[in-house]
Amino acid sequence: MFNLRHVLDEVFGPENFIANVIWHKMDSPKNSAVHLSEDHDYIVIYAKNADVWRPCPLPRSDEMVARYKNPDNDPRGPWLLGDLAARNFYGQGRYPITTPSGKVISGPPAGSYWRVSEQKFRELDADGRIWWGTSGENRPGIKRFLSEVKDGVVPQTYWAWKDVGSTRHAKQELSQLMEADAGEDLFITPKPVRLIKRILQIGAPKEALVMDFFAGSGTTFHATLEQNAEDSGSRRCISVQLQEPLPEKTARGHSTIADITAERMRRAGSKVKAENSLFSGDVGFRVFKLDTSNIRAWNPNPADLEASLFAHQEHLVEGRSEADVLYELLLKLGLDLCVPIEKRSIVGRDVHSVGGGVLMACMAESITRDDVEPLAQGIVSWHEELQPAGDTTCVFRDSAFADDVTKTNLAAILEQHGIQNVRSL
Repeated sequence: MFNLRHVLDEVFGPENFIANVIWHKMDSPKNSAVHLSEDHDYIVIYAKNADVWRPCPLPRSDEMVARYKNPDNDPRGPWLLGDLAARNFYGQGRYPITTPSGKVISGPPAGSYWRVSEQKFRELDADGRIWWGTSGENRPGIKRFLSEVKDGVVPQTYWAWKDVGSTRHAKQELSQLMEADAGEDLFITPKPVRLIKRILQIGAPKEALVMDFFAGSGTTFHATLEQNAEDSGSRRCISVQLQEPLPEKTARGHSTIADITAERMRRAGSKVKAENSLFSGDVGFRVFKLDTSNIRAWNPNPADLEASLFAHQEHLVEGRSEADVLYELLLKLGLDLCVPIEKRSIVGRDVHSVGGGVLMACMAESITRDDVEPLAQGIVSWHEELQPAGDTTCVFRDSAFADDVTKTNLAAILEQHGIQNVRSL
């Protein structure tokens, strides 16, 4: 724990440390332990700025709500009795109280003080906020109405397995969702969905972007979907997982950890949709692999510039798909990788519209002079349908044009109809 804290202090700064949470992860003692059964783990919480960040309150459980009663049929609804006495010193917190039955209480219990002044106490009593018991002679308490308390409760630093799940629950969840064979152990240390949901409830508001740098079995993505379905959130999740090889291929053909991650994510989306028929949120995801650029770097040979020019007639790396080039364009233009993408065929050429027409791209390998007019008019017509809010960038494969005239004419038609940013790769 010391080493972990040291590393995180270097990253976030020690002043942004929030808390060290204890997760009671074992629901029974580990009988194989040599000395003591290690039943807990740690969750270290840091903020980007501890002075600004505040945790979201946790929702009240049914058990918490059930503690509120209304024995006197107060029109303000159920209430919970709060102690009028406290140990903190209060200069106006020592005075006698007379109960409705006439009994005199000389003062608060030894070593404590009334929480409010005598004047405030009389105001609370007049407003029906003091409870004297059914007999009318009990030591008074303050009625805390459910309708007036905060929407949630303050998070604590001890998380019991009954509330957030145990390691055994995590393995059962994964095995059932993945339909694992008897005895098949997909992951040694998966995390329970409820544990990650607790983290999201505290630190990820409804529109948050959740980042999981070590996706593993995909629990964080699964928990994000479940939390969205639970509170109608629109959280998004970025899950990062290397294609680390498994010791052996699974019965379903998974050969890397990333394969299991993606499969769990697909199944989690289907499960959330099936169990929450009214949930209309997105449960899909896109998979990206880190690779070199699709655009060839200009690296001429000074000794043979002519050969270098001919070698770079095609600016795109051989073997790359339209989708490969399209997503690199999104990155270079600063667009969200999850923006909506539509595709239409215009004169036999696939044209992609990204983000409602902010980017329009045609990565066809051939555009002839005869294609120019119908292709340009088709793009213009689609652009008018979309009516994008900002300027549109239209991109083509440079080597696709039959000649410079073809390229110039196509750009001219598009520019005449308001598409000014025409580029070629």
